Amino acid sequence: MTRRLRPLMVLGCTSSAGKSLLVTALARWFARQGVDVAPFKAQNMSNNARVVDGGEIGVAQWLQARAAGVVPATDHNPVLLKPEGDTRSQVVVAGRARPDLAEVPWRERGPHLWPAVRAALDRLRAAHELVLLEGAGSPAEINLPDLVNNRVVAEADAAALLVADIDRGGAFAHLYGTWALVPAATRARLRGFVLNRFRGDAALLPPGPDRLTELTGMAHAGTLPVLPHQLPDEEGATLRGTPPAGAPTVAVVRYPYASNLDELHLLGHAARARWAVAPADLDGADLVVLPGSKHVAADRAWLRAQGLDGALAARVAGGGRVLGVCGGCMLLGEAVEDGAGVEGAAGPGGTVDGLGLLPLRTVMDPGKLTRPATVRVPDLPPPWSALSGVAAAGYEIRHGRVAATDPAAEVAPLLWCRGPVLGTTVHGLLESPDVLAALCGHRPPPVLEGTFDLLADAVDRHLDTALLRRLVGLG
Repeated sequence: MTRRLRPLMVLGCTSSAGKSLLVTALARWFARQGVDVAPFKAQNMSNNARVVDGGEIGVAQWLQARAAGVVPATDHNPVLLKPEGDTRSQVVVAGRARPDLAEVPWRERGPHLWPAVRAALDRLRAAHELVLLEGAGSPAEINLPDLVNNRVVAEADAAALLVADIDRGGAFAHLYGTWALVPAATRARLRGFVLNRFRGDAALLPPGPDRLTELTGMAHAGTLPVLPHQLPDEEGATLRGTPPAGAPTVAVVRYPYASNLDELHLLGHAARARWAVAPADLDGADLVVLPGSKHVAADRAWLRAQGLDGALAARVAGGGRVLGVCGGCMLLGEAVEDGAGVEGAAGPGGTVDGLGLLPLRTVMDPGKLTRPATVRVPDLPPPWSALSGVAAAGYEIRHGRVAATDPAAEVAPLLWCRGPVLGTTVHGLLESPDVLAALCGHRPPPVLEGTFDLLADAVDRHLDTALLRRLVGLG
């Protein structure tokens, strides 16, 4: 009979306190103890998503599942919010976009989302020995109805750890204030606290941790230092790494609604990668990348306002390489039609002009494509000849239906080329060592598995592993 361990939940005093990092570390650590473990986050908010079993989840849960050694699935993140503006988000439930729920006021969504959350949690608990739960934001946001922290920890009857980012200051106040403000049922489950991102002399911490234990009853579960990990950022942008000597310069255009930027996490290991937000940022670049976009029309307007549309046209006229990925590929085309209002009003007739650098036309469709995909590059002339023959797997996650206005530009399925401009609707190609070696002349090392093990090693060195075992009921 499969043993059933008590679920463990990681709650945070604030957003970006280190919940995702800690769950990833614990997933690999418990897996190394021989535990069948799986991650769960009821609701995430991020435009960095991955395609799994026909749907999509936040990249953090995709990484946590990989660290645990299980196949990523929609049950690991049953609700995903993808911002499309300051006051609007796409709502993804069980991997599928739900436009109807995007129109439901925030405070009224809970009853519509909870059945999917509970069903996913139940399935994971039935299928695995241990489920690691991650909270969202803070459980002490007393101005909002809480679906994903207090309700989930009670539903799972989980033990909980509370993590604070000590690097930003005020960690003990954050911990005490959160403990004081959460509902009594959650407070009773808060069994330990973790100080994350510590720098400096650990001798300066006492008597703080012991005093906090006296005040709250929460044990000091450990202090994690700043760790040199290589995980892609959960919500933002990731350009890190040490490029090899002689590496080319790659400029990535960072428009306001750039999405799936986590797929760039290997780029900095093969090139001198930098962000471009102004025309001067393109100067000296050997390659310019237009990444995905969650709001193509808005990002097209931003390119015009920044003067980057003219700078990109001038670059192409001079033979400089430009690569567009998904929304970036759509931006390179002639026009984007959105008569159905998938992205909201797109201008007169629902159409915006593209950059006109590829003979493509995009029509936004309310139905969203989420599927794995493979690109096989045919023989290409310079400046793309190094890519000839390369095959790489990735994924599509888009509303736009792209068609060539000049059939000669479609050099392979899901791949379009004209001169120094190349476009694809497939994400994930820039995670392929073969693709990066062809584009940059340098093959990046694998980094994710090493990072998972680095994080698990940090658990062994810096956390109270006996407490962790007791919390889940591991003998």
